[in-house]
Parts: sequence; structure tokens; C-alpha cells
Amino acid sequence: MIVSTTQTRALSKLMVALAEPCSEAEVRTRVGKHLLELLEADYFASYTWDPLRLRFASRISLNMSDKNLDAYDAYYQFRDPITAPLRDLHAPCLVEQVIAQGDLVRTEFFNDFLQRDGLYWGVNLYAWDGKHNIGDMRIWRSKKRDRFEPSALELLKIVEPAFSAALKRCKQVTPAQKPETPSRSGALSDRERTVAQLAALGLPDKEIAQKLGIGFTTVRTHLARAFQKLNVDNRVQLVARMMSLRSGTQ
Repeated sequence: MIVSTTQTRALSKLMVALAEPCSEAEVRTRVGKHLLELLEADYFASYTWDPLRLRFASRISLNMSDKNLDAYDAYYQFRDPITAPLRDLHAPCLVEQVIAQGDLVRTEFFNDFLQRDGLYWGVNLYAWDGKHNIGDMRIWRSKKRDRFEPSALELLKIVEPAFSAALKRCKQVTPAQKPETPSRSGALSDRERTVAQLAALGLPDKEIAQKLGIGFTTVRTHLARAFQKLNVDNRVQLVARMMSLRSGTQ
């Protein structure tokens, strides 16, 4: 496997980020940013598996629309022809390894979900703690790019142990170290609170970035941290939480 200078730098930054102490949401957000650079990809999403509700939750995403992902959360994940077989392989895998591209593009999942954001060529990685799936990375390129090369799998095999270890460390944090529900919005930084308030008003991430003069990825990072600190999983819960904080209720 030949690794370019750009890829070497991206891989180095990714491994450093995985070694730093941070929340689970931050781990997946940082990984996503560096993976897009490392694999010359366009889109990233990450979920954790909820074994009680038998569904994927706690999403993190880059360059994908929240509206489209809300549809995935509510509907398309239950009609997803690729994620279950990819996860069952327990190794980094190209989407083409479980379904031919020609077959994928004829599915409802592709035409009504993937294609809406421009996702075409995919590669996935799943983190495990024993038999338990504790997180994933879903990386996609647009149709304008070439399909992922086999070297992408080799790079993800390098990343996977560190990614799994980082998520395991996050789950070992005790309640005393990580309170479930902060009593005041002051637990957020000023920027996190501003981003959370704008998101609660219904502004999409790109509009928040433009309004605040910050990067789209930075908005996602602040929002992920706000979700973590406020103990919410989605924008609906965020709205309710922000309203309770304004009213002084818990």
C-alpha cells in the first residue's frame, strides 16, 4: 500500500485525535473530519447501535442534510439493505462487497435516501467491544469521484483498533465524571449555547455557520458537544431541553 504525504498527515492527525480524552460524540466527529481527508471522501455519518430499541441512534454527520438523516432515523434505517450485512462482516468493507452497485442504485434506499445527498460509493467500519457493536463510521464519495480503492480498507484496518479503544474509554466514564443531566445551560460554552439555541430555532447547520461566520464542521462539533452535555440525541429533544432551561424547569 502506497500512502501519499497528504494521507500520512491526515492519518497522523486522526490517530492523535483518537488518543486525546474527549466525549464519544467528539471522538466520532473528529474521526469523521480526518477520514474525509484521509480517504478523499465527501460525506460521513456515524451511529451507535441501541440494542434495547434495536435501532441506530446518536448520529454524527458531515456534509449531509439533517432532514434527509431524520428520514433515515425514522424510516430508511429499517429498509437499509447494506448496513446489517456490512456490520456482520466485522471488518472494514466496501458497500460493493455486500451488494453490486447496479443493484444498489435500483433500491428505494438509494433513490430516496442516499442519492438525495449525492452518496454513491461507500465504505464502512464498525467498532466492537467483544460481541457488542459500539459505533460505526460510514464514509461515502459522490458519483463524480472514482470508487474506493482497496487501499481504503487497509487504512481503515489501521484506524479500527484505535477507534474501538477510544469508544470503549468513553463508555468507561463513571456517572460522577460525566453527569447525565446538567442543571443549567451554563454547562455549555458561550459558542455551544449559541449554536444550540439557533439549532433549537430550526436553523440548519449551514445557515448557522453562515450566521456565526464559522465553518460547517465547527458548527457540527459545537452541536455534538451540546447534545452530549444536555443529554439529548436529536434536535427534537434539544428543543424541549432548551425550553426547559429557559423556563427554569429540569
